[in-house]
Amino acid sequence: MFRKNELQIETQRDYTALAQIANRTTREIVAAYPKAAHIFESLLGDPRVAAQWELANYIAVVKLGYNDHGPIHAQIVTAAAMEIMQLLHHAGVDFDVVESSAGDLDDAHAVVLAGILLHDIGNQIHRAGHEAFSVALAQPILERHFAPVYGDDPIKLQALLGFTLSAIACHDCDPAPLTMEGAVVAVADATDMTKGRGRMAFDLGTIDIHSVSALAIESVTIQAGTDRPIEIVVALSNSAGIFQVDQIFARKLITTPLKDHVTIRAVAAADYPVTDQRIIRSVVFDGARFRIDDADTTAG
Repeated sequence: MFRKNELQIETQRDYTALAQIANRTTREIVAAYPKAAHIFESLLGDPRVAAQWELANYIAVVKLGYNDHGPIHAQIVTAAAMEIMQLLHHAGVDFDVVESSAGDLDDAHAVVLAGILLHDIGNQIHRAGHEAFSVALAQPILERHFAPVYGDDPIKLQALLGFTLSAIACHDCDPAPLTMEGAVVAVADATDMTKGRGRMAFDLGTIDIHSVSALAIESVTIQAGTDRPIEIVVALSNSAGIFQVDQIFARKLITTPLKDHVTIRAVAAADYPVTDQRIIRSVVFDGARFRIDDADTTAG
């Protein structure tokens, strides 16, 4: 566990529980895809991958005051990506790995799974340019973990590496993803916006629209849609959460090939059907940043 002035990077219990649930979801889905299932367990059990997640989180959370970018985030968005893949498949949407004849549906799942698990490891070097850093750091990892599955077909191995690295490079939509697999990685990444993830940055003293709006997201549900294959429902306890939906989630979605397949619905959380939950009562600007007023006992 990395420390700064005896302050540990800690996650809310509910957010940690989400990761455990996410792993069960991922395993249930990839049980039908043996190559993807093998790569999931292989990456999850790699201590060097775990170390890169932890260091990336240290830089993002402790040094920069961002929300979680470590192993829990990676596991939560992996489950989201697998759910999106399933809904797209059931709706008959084509994947580029299959359309290009690089591989089959199992291979498409493997590409998305590996891409989403490794998309943020570049933060261990720096947040600025982290997409390119993630690509550079992911390549030897992918070589190591793809080789036991695809090593007897070097042409296929190289093609799937290319698809995976493309998805990692485009996960923040700058540049925008061109493949459906890349789109799934980008959109799944944006679904991890619940208050457990934002609590770390807030508790470390980051008081801005990003941290406050993140605390207003109670849940994110990915389900089959009516007019489109996928509907993503975001439950808000405070209307500030619309910033996350609009500026983070929708901003990414509209740049991807998934834009015509997904509907986003923001709703009041069941516990707050009439009035917003108060997130903060008073903040003070101390000449360098906003911080919670010492007299404010409502936050947290």
